[in-house]
Amino acid sequence: MRIVFVCLGNICRSPAAEGVMRKLAPSLTLDSAGTGGWHVGDAPYGPMQEAAKARGIDLSQLRARQFKVADFEDFDLIVAMDRQNQSDIERLRPAGNQTKVQLLMDQDVPDPYYTRDFDGALDIIQQGAISLLARISRTRDL
Repeated sequence: MRIVFVCLGNICRSPAAEGVMRKLAPSLTLDSAGTGGWHVGDAPYGPMQEAAKARGIDLSQLRARQFKVADFEDFDLIVAMDRQNQSDIERLRPAGNQTKVQLLMDQDVPDPYYTRDFDGALDIIQQGAISLLARISRTRDL
């Protein structure tokens, strides 16, 4: 299964989700992206890297990229961190494309770049990743 996690800038939530999922399910093909392009090429935000590292998750090799239309073909599942990003992703959907786009959780994952609660965001992301893996294991058809 190929999964891409998407947030706004691809420096906090989506790289954290990619890192968490890599630790939980290293056999999956994973990536992350942002709907905005401000941070393309940047490493994840320092405080998020520190919070993830404290949990044994290394984000240092990841680099931000912008979500692109080709991602609808390159991935089996697109996971948005919040409803606004989900909406922005859907606006890019090519006609006739059926790739599933869903939220990581039933609630939005608050952006720690603004809230400054990196551990709280990671708690939600880890819970969402575990739940997502359980659904994948049960159905293999999200």
